[in-house]
Amino acid sequence: MTELLRRAIAEIEKLPDDQQNAIATRLLAELKDEQVWETRFKATTDEQWNRLAAMVRQDSELE
Repeated sequence: MTELLRRAIAEIEKLPDDQQNAIATRLLAELKDEQVWETRFKATTDEQWNRLAAMVRQDSELE
C-alpha cells in the first residue's frame, strides 16, 4: 500500500461509519468502472483503433 493511500485511509477512519460507508461505496464503484474500461480497451481490435484514429484525423482536418 502506498503512503498516500495509508494517509487517506487514516483520515477516513476518523469519520463516522455512515461517511466511511459512503466513501467506500464510491471507491468500489470507481474501481469497478476502471475494470470495465480496462476490459473494453483490451477487447478493442486494431481495426477499431484504426477507424477511431481516422475519424479523429478527419475531424481535425475540418477545424
